[in-house]
Amino acid sequence: MYRFFVPVENVSDGEILITGDDVNHIKNVLRMKPGEKVVVSCGRGTDYFCVIKGIEKENICLIVEKEEQTAAELPVQITLFQALPKKDKMELVIQKAVELGAAQIVPVMTKRCVVRLDAKKGEKKQSRWQTIAEAAAKQSGRGLLPRIHPVVDFAGALELAKDMDTVLIPYELCEDMGASVRAMEQAAEGNSIGIFIGPEGGFERSEVEQAVSQGAIPISLGRRILRTETAGLAVLSVLMFQIEGTGKYAQ
Repeated sequence: MYRFFVPVENVSDGEILITGDDVNHIKNVLRMKPGEKVVVSCGRGTDYFCVIKGIEKENICLIVEKEEQTAAELPVQITLFQALPKKDKMELVIQKAVELGAAQIVPVMTKRCVVRLDAKKGEKKQSRWQTIAEAAAKQSGRGLLPRIHPVVDFAGALELAKDMDTVLIPYELCEDMGASVRAMEQAAEGNSIGIFIGPEGGFERSEVEQAVSQGAIPISLGRRILRTETAGLAVLSVLMFQIEGTGKYAQ
């Protein structure tokens, strides 16, 4: 079934209203009719299985047949702190990170970032990135709508990460694979994880030292040098596999 997200205020008394761009998509692209079924989430981890009651010009009314907790969500909140990459690579990172279960993505301007965004451009980019995140969440069956934060500097990113159970920072000068594997295994047992990924030129040593002084754990991703758009997805893939193997879903 097709999946859609709605604001929580659109869910009331066994009915749901779909508004906005999804109305046109349902009517004119999917060409759905009353009586057909869809899945709706308000982004808080609950799936509403619905049947279309009526299709109007500006909204679509649904009747809720049943509701269930979303089975696709990870029981650990993962935040990806991604240094701004060049060109449109951020769009790919956001799309795939959402598919892999990230709960939040924080774009970060580090010292070696080539891309520099002022407030106006940053706001425009954030809106575009949030749209990409929503589309990826629909495609991958997510029940939570991952948040794309405004762009922050490195110090601001560390501030956002300070209360997380584990913060991991892949670093090419870290060569202890055994310790890195153990760090990710232990991270999977917690409730929140932050992942810091550097830009094309990597983090400056001072940035890594600053992160480590605040509790971040340097890890290795192997003997190959990964591109910035690959590194975060590699960590997310490993963590997704480990978290889903902990049995937390049964709780």
